[in-house]
Amino acid sequence: MTFSIAARCSETGMFGLAVASSSPAVAARCSHVRAGVGAIASQNITDPRLGMIGLDLLESGHSADEALARLKMQAGGTIAYRQLIIVDASGRTAALSGASTLGIHAVAHGNAAVAAGNLLAHDGIPRAVITHYAGTQGQSFGSRLIASMQAGLDAGGEAGPIHSIGLKIMDKVPWPVVDLRVDWHESDPVGELAKLWALYEPQMDAYITRGLDPTSAPSFGV
Repeated sequence: MTFSIAARCSETGMFGLAVASSSPAVAARCSHVRAGVGAIASQNITDPRLGMIGLDLLESGHSADEALARLKMQAGGTIAYRQLIIVDASGRTAALSGASTLGIHAVAHGNAAVAAGNLLAHDGIPRAVITHYAGTQGQSFGSRLIASMQAGLDAGGEAGPIHSIGLKIMDKVPWPVVDLRVDWHESDPVGELAKLWALYEPQMDAYITRGLDPTSAPSFGV
């Protein structure tokens, strides 16, 4: 049971991915994001290699659709078990739900954003995620992604309860500027992630500055 959103922020150029599941530590397996390149979620019966290979394809100049076509060939017969969403450097999107994707599954495309899920309560969940994302322009990118996942949950979410969620965002530096995870929570992993984001967001830029120029970074008590 998994649903996710991958997006390119039109205001900042950041790439981000949020993914939630009934399984523990879903983001450790499914989230693949690279600065200036794109974002890919590899889910359902997950093959993390597809996310890594897909980012290499995007970085070499392939579009989202072209990368997906090559991933299909790379995966061979196992592609039937995979669900993939891709957003590339230009904000183009592509998605695949293999023939053996679990339960009710669906995909929805938006403006530089794509959402998908499997074992869903109904097939409108990805559209609810994308619709909410489109209506939150002007908010911070991380806030938009988390709120969109909450909207998907409020619309019905998965067929069963979710227990883990992650948020990964890449900007202009080669490391994730945001990599927050709730690897297991019995009742409200999205709410717990929102609390983490509220704590982390005011310090995000300072952590970047510490890496680039520690002499000018605020300490935040360190």
